[in-house]
Parts: sequence; C-alpha cells; structure tokens
Amino acid sequence: MLSRIRGIIVLIQFTITVAIVVVGMYTFRKHTHKIIKCWMKIQMYLLGIKLEIEGTLDESCDLILMNHQSLLDIVVMEYIHKKNLAWVAKKEISNLFFFGHIIKAPRMISIDRENKAGIIHLLKEVKDRLSLGRPIAMFPEGTRSTGDNLLSFKSGAAMVANKYNLKVQPAIIINTRNILDSKKLTAKPGTVKVIFLDPVQADKKTDWFKTVEKDMNEVFNKEKK
Repeated sequence: MLSRIRGIIVLIQFTITVAIVVVGMYTFRKHTHKIIKCWMKIQMYLLGIKLEIEGTLDESCDLILMNHQSLLDIVVMEYIHKKNLAWVAKKEISNLFFFGHIIKAPRMISIDRENKAGIIHLLKEVKDRLSLGRPIAMFPEGTRSTGDNLLSFKSGAAMVANKYNLKVQPAIIINTRNILDSKKLTAKPGTVKVIFLDPVQADKKTDWFKTVEKDMNEVFNKEKK
C-alpha cells in the first residue's frame, strides 16, 4: 500500500518536474545537457536511490548497451555518465502530447519500428549525434522486460555499431523495476547495482554482438541468483 502511495506521488512529481524541464530546455537551448543532469540528480535524491557500481565506465565508448526494466534505468545512467548521451527511443514516446518534448528538446533519437525506413533514419540520426560528440545509449532488447530475465536482442544496435565501427560498452542494471514500476505504479527507495562489462570493438566480421548478448545474460542471471 505504501509503495502504491509513493508511486502516485512520484507520478505527480514527474509530471510537474518534466514540464518544468521541457520549458527550461527550450528557454535555455545551449544548456539542455546541464538541465537534464540537474533533473536526474534531483530524481535520485527524491526517489531515495543508492548506487552500487561494479566494473569501470569507459566514457571513450561511442555506444552504451543496457538491459531495460524501468524508466529508472535512464535516470541512473544519466546520473552516472558525464557526457551528453543521445538516447534511442521509440517514436510513440516522442509523439506524446507535450511530454514527447522530453525527447525532442534535447535532440534524442526517436525511431518508428513499424516503418521499414526506420533503420535508415536511425543511422542518419546516430551519425549526426556522434559528430557532436554525443555517445549513443540503446536498449538492445527494444522494450522493457519484467526484470526476471533479458529479452532477445534486436538487430538495430548491431547495425548501428557495425556501420560506424563503434566502441561499445555493455552494462547491466539491477533492481530498478523493484524500485520504480511505472506499470504497477509503485515506488520505494532502494539500491541500484550497475555492472559495467569490458568495452568491445564492433566489427561486422566477428560475432561480437552475440557474445555481448551472451555475456550480459550471464551477468544478469548470476546477479538474479
């Protein structure tokens, strides 16, 4: 019951603060990254999140691949990473009335998974963000899982990495769904564990993507046990 009450409070808080952030980003266009970072720090504090980090974040990597359970995954990675990440999100989010601007204002990347031309658009957008020094952040599962296991990886992340010969950092995020579940509308304080795996150089001549999927599954399953 208490987690449900906290969930409702978080929803109200998100609604208000996201609106403020969107207005702030359009008002101060040159400072969108600073505004996002500030908002993420506030969220970590208000949600009562503690971090446990294993492994080393390599900020020279061009692409970060993470498992996806909760909106909190984005909050946590934005809080940890110093660079101006360009997140890849499904077009349905950017199409949301007003709140879709949380994707549009900071020039994140939205893709239409139902459109065959979507991958061409994705590659073009990725090239643009990389030219601005922005690492790409993707969820290779393509959608949120239940948190019990990883979903099969989609090919989009591999195509992007192979096309531009990107240096990739895989990461596993543990316990975010238990802390913030937007579907059940529950929230509670807790510890999020982030495990950074060794960076990998993308190469279409190798099976690096399958190896990354295998390694991420092994780490995730070990942590769940």
